[in-house]
Amino acid sequence: EAMQNKAMEMGFNEQQARLLVLQTALGSAEMVKQNPDIALSTLRENVTSKGGTTAEGVRTLKELGLPETVAKAMQAVADRGEEMEKLF
Repeated sequence: EAMQNKAMEMGFNEQQARLLVLQTALGSAEMVKQNPDIALSTLRENVTSKGGTTAEGVRTLKELGLPETVAKAMQAVADRGEEMEKLF
């Protein structure tokens, strides 16, 4: 949703913004699917030009603490799953 909203702020209409998010996610997933023996970090490095737009985006995400936030979210999901198993 945040990507779609930002794209709309940048001038894309709602449908275009949604398609942009969809294509980004599908492209990333397809790359991972087609390269099961390559580490995710290597795949990311393969599409990141030094000093390019992706590199700047990755730098900003790391600076803002996205890796730690994602790790905490994954742990919260696992913890809640365990809690739900005990309830049902």
